[in-house]
Amino acid sequence: MSTQPAGFIGELIAVAYDTPQVREKSPTCPNRFFWRGKCFEILEVLEEWSDFSRHGKMSRNMRPAHLTRAARDGSWGVGRFYFRVRVQTEQIFEIYYDRAPEDVENRKGNWFLFGERKFNKVFEN
Repeated sequence: MSTQPAGFIGELIAVAYDTPQVREKSPTCPNRFFWRGKCFEILEVLEEWSDFSRHGKMSRNMRPAHLTRAARDGSWGVGRFYFRVRVQTEQIFEIYYDRAPEDVENRKGNWFLFGERKFNKVFEN
């Protein structure tokens, strides 16, 4: 199943789980998310991946050997967990959890709705 971007959204969302998460900073895909006053039930996880790479100043504050390990395993406050999901409206969305703390008061990170995707059309001759 091939998809392509249908639109960038980039907005903060709230998520909910049917069972509590064991590790908040390394989450699994939620069961639903809330965006613009609507609840979207996640029916299927189509793809998931993580990115622990450091950018900008964050990439220059570690020795190369530590940077390689951090890119593979993650380090505190760095990294994102991405999920491409199908919801009850048959829409495809990409959501992600950003481990970066917002500030001293919010050290847990945030969930975002990255964008919507659509299926590629297959053309027949």
